[in-house]
Amino acid sequence: MNWTPSSWRTFPIKQQPTYNDLEVLKSVEKELSSYPPLIFAGEARTLKEKLAQVGRGEAFLLQGGDCAESFSDFSTLTIKNFFKLMLQMNMVLMYSTGKPVVKVGRIAGQFAKPRSSDFEEMEGVSLPSYRGDIINNIDFTTEARTPNPHNMIRAYNQSAATQNLLRAFSRGGLADLNEVHKWNLDFIKDNPLGKKYDELSVKIDHAVQFMAACGLSSKQVPQLHQTNIFTSHEALLLNYEEALTKKDSEGDHKYYDCSAHMLWIGDRTRDLTDAHIEYFRGIANPIGCKVGPSMGEDELIELIDALNPKNEEGRLNLIVRMGANKIQEFFPKLLKRVRDEGRHVVWSCDPMHGNVEKSSSGYKTRDFDNILLEVKQFFQIHQDMGTVGGGIHLEMTGNDVTECTGSQSCSITSDDLASRYHTQCDPRLNANQALELAFMIGNIIKR
Repeated sequence: MNWTPSSWRTFPIKQQPTYNDLEVLKSVEKELSSYPPLIFAGEARTLKEKLAQVGRGEAFLLQGGDCAESFSDFSTLTIKNFFKLMLQMNMVLMYSTGKPVVKVGRIAGQFAKPRSSDFEEMEGVSLPSYRGDIINNIDFTTEARTPNPHNMIRAYNQSAATQNLLRAFSRGGLADLNEVHKWNLDFIKDNPLGKKYDELSVKIDHAVQFMAACGLSSKQVPQLHQTNIFTSHEALLLNYEEALTKKDSEGDHKYYDCSAHMLWIGDRTRDLTDAHIEYFRGIANPIGCKVGPSMGEDELIELIDALNPKNEEGRLNLIVRMGANKIQEFFPKLLKRVRDEGRHVVWSCDPMHGNVEKSSSGYKTRDFDNILLEVKQFFQIHQDMGTVGGGIHLEMTGNDVTECTGSQSCSITSDDLASRYHTQCDPRLNANQALELAFMIGNIIKR
């Protein structure tokens, strides 16, 4: 293959910062490469096996989390709220679909963001665009917007602490089935859709009681007391990814990007002759690639063959992000081509990125109805094509923000957005909206 963790450096690359001091950058990369891995190769292989089940329709993929993690919003409560939301959605989807749910967070590494322009202008002043806390700062000053290599060290340390807390929550009792059920009851109690949700809650309650009567309580069965949440992020800043790429010396002796269990390529950096494709083709992690309306049929097949030349199950997740008004036009022909060519991929739906709009109050937002509409069309197209719609990919937070409009659980209007608009980049579903969407997705799949 003539591949090495650094071979991407000889290829054209997009969406990258310009560092002023290359010696400092090189020093930071060297320091990072000496640090311990954030994940282990065996964990990445386990996720690949689970994603293979998703691709065959035997499991469901729930991938979600922050648009962009920040240094300023880093706290135990933020991570705990995210963890609880993932488990609530897991419980709803697992009961509705009758399948195990593979939980993958956009967390512990989601620090870099692609931008539509290299520069941002405000009141006649032009500065480099904010590209995520791993690169620069969101404050609109020359110092803040200057890319700082040392931010990679801080991103690593925050990711390590986040991973540690997620593992503690997963094993320490917070994931107990009875606890998760109580959280759902709290949500249902104050929700306008209470009746509908209460019906499902009663069924779940009966199932929990039945299992306990059979002696299958969380005290006897570890699967009812603990869980796994894998981590993922867009591998945009390849300097950081290369520094954490390590050969598995005790397993298959392949290279793994040990910054996360799963990495993905964005729609803006998927050119076949560019650096991101070169880097991704050589790592053994399960990987993803965003598929937007500009993707051509031949291009998609070439991309699949470049990233998954052995046609392995669970290796490649194609994350569809068309927009509610475009998915019906562009997605079916891509899906049909991949199906007819016999390529093994996992299909998931990102209903967030194609549905961004400017609100009347001036805020960038997403409307819940458009998000839901794209999800409905995604699964309907798969049903019509006889293929497997494997899962969902959401930008969401466990916190009570006001960034996306609509939904019956919140009824957020354009005028409400200013109340708690906290995102670093793009608008996220709040906890109520995300859980409501999980209930609706469960109903869609059952139908």
